Amino acid sequence: MPAVTVGDVLTLPRVGRPDPTSTTPRPVLGVATAPGGLEGEGFPVRRAFAGVDQAFLDPFIHMDQMGEVEYGPGEPKGTSWHPHRGFETVTYMIDGTFRHQDSIGGGGLITDGDTQWMTAGSGILHIEAPPHEMVVAGGLFHGVQLWVNLPSADKMIEPHYQDIARHNVVLLTTPDGGALLRLIAGSLDGHAGPGSTHSPMAMVHATVAAGASVTIPWDPKFNALVYVLSGDGTVGEDHRPVRSGQLAVYGPGDSLTFSASATPSERTPELDILVLGGRPIGEPVVAHGPFVMNTKQEIVQAFDDFQAGKMGRVPDHYSGF
Repeated sequence: MPAVTVGDVLTLPRVGRPDPTSTTPRPVLGVATAPGGLEGEGFPVRRAFAGVDQAFLDPFIHMDQMGEVEYGPGEPKGTSWHPHRGFETVTYMIDGTFRHQDSIGGGGLITDGDTQWMTAGSGILHIEAPPHEMVVAGGLFHGVQLWVNLPSADKMIEPHYQDIARHNVVLLTTPDGGALLRLIAGSLDGHAGPGSTHSPMAMVHATVAAGASVTIPWDPKFNALVYVLSGDGTVGEDHRPVRSGQLAVYGPGDSLTFSASATPSERTPELDILVLGGRPIGEPVVAHGPFVMNTKQEIVQAFDDFQAGKMGRVPDHYSGF
């Protein structure tokens, strides 16, 4: 169950249902199933965007669903030190704890509904790992890491962080109270989330009650993606079935529809989804490993700069978490 919940969603501000006579529902163009894999030192992930044409994802590059897994003692794992350049990483911890440290003196703990928004810009080294107490005791680990591209004019800006605490996330509901909408970034029906973005976008974590149907307004300039974190339901007005680990890609329009199954097959009756959309940057994308640039030569330069220590170095005082 997501860490951020509300006892009575009817106390929350409502997102209005779009007028069907003046809006264009977005059709579902396709549904893709995310393959599983291992990241970092061996923690399980689902590659949410695998096999999806970049033209439908822009400005997003990559997304991993981390877990959901219940670790035993000694099992939690993280990453080793690694560089990034040219994009932003958005790490949203739904349940559990991750600790971060970087080569410019930053660091912190994100846990149970917190988000860390790292603008890598010109380059940085960082490491992500479970804290020592979680390694010793084990525990629930579930989150998402999203990579958001930067336009060419911003790729070499100074690295920057936003720590979005769970109590700063904007909580909303639908007219009938059938869903809890956690607005992390962007705007939704006049409500603004706390995340500040270089590429205009929106990010919403929605929990939809069994049998409930939701239609929300969506910026027609944005693309639209719905990734199923857990549960099963349908997407679009034609009620296309979706389940855990699947990504729905919507076509043009200005409203989105999704529903939770009235007879869910999973252990949770709710449908938990991540709703994403952004204004396409429309520039060439050359991504290799931890770098996302516009040309192959810029990728080569990024590797050269990393080897030369221009993205920082592991702090001398670092001794692990």
